[in-house]
Amino acid sequence: MPYKKYPLLNKKNVKVAPISERQSLVHITDFARPFMPGADFQSFVDGLPNILAAKELREFSRHMIEARRFDKPIVWGMGGHMLVIGLGPVLIDLMERGWISAIASNGAFMIHDFEIALAGGTSEAAAENRLADSTSVTEETGLFLSLALKEGMLKNMGAGEAVGYYLIQAKLPHLEHSVLYHAYKLNIPVTIHPGIGTDCIHTHPMFVGEVTGALAERDFNLFSSIIAKISAGGVYLNIGSAVIMPEVFMRAVSFCAAQGIELKDFYTAVFDFIRQYRAQKNVIQRPISGSGKGYYFIGHHELMIPLLAAIITREH
Repeated sequence: MPYKKYPLLNKKNVKVAPISERQSLVHITDFARPFMPGADFQSFVDGLPNILAAKELREFSRHMIEARRFDKPIVWGMGGHMLVIGLGPVLIDLMERGWISAIASNGAFMIHDFEIALAGGTSEAAAENRLADSTSVTEETGLFLSLALKEGMLKNMGAGEAVGYYLIQAKLPHLEHSVLYHAYKLNIPVTIHPGIGTDCIHTHPMFVGEVTGALAERDFNLFSSIIAKISAGGVYLNIGSAVIMPEVFMRAVSFCAAQGIELKDFYTAVFDFIRQYRAQKNVIQRPISGSGKGYYFIGHHELMIPLLAAIITREH
């Protein structure tokens, strides 16, 4: 039945325009090109659609290439997952090629890296160990890392440098796979930002919270000093850290601002499985000013990070 209060709209009153006058977001020039048998990797990259994430990944890669060209910081913030999924060799190669100026991570990264250097393996099989009445607090990991951190405090080091120095001295059997070992050799700063109670070594009998806290403070000051140089083309990547590294990065930006250091015209990117609130706010939105830009890439790290590495290193 008709409703007097709601007269029906008439389609005859709709104004139409020719498609040639409409602004379109998608054009055939942006379409993907099929990858042909025998083609090289450059052809694969060039054949990606110039749309959405593919477009932004190439754009962000160009920012990384420019940062390296002009010697601006390229800072990689990440969690321990990067090592658990086997990407240590990719990080080591990028360090050696000059694509990583500094690494910032949580306590899990330090633990996984140390266990890889010591035993050639890491990441506890939690369910199986619980069934066997075992524990995630392994003797060697807690003991040797506690010794490394205590020596580092005496030498006025942060945790990243302290563990790198310890690895150099200890000559563990799998050092060639250790990111911290190679970072120390290459004089690339690694800062560790732990949360007390988050890591297995925090319940080890040798663990001393005062030591961890002291080294974490030194590492935060070092990290902030690195971020202070990021303006005018620097890059910060947050890979797989949902809480700690986004918070630490935003706090470092605020620390710089409190000292009158204006940060602008730099680029950030988050790589994660899903879109995270703190990473979106503290890495992509809040810190960006001027002509800088933040990017958010969704996908598995074991695919996305080797792809990024291949894109930036293909001609460099």
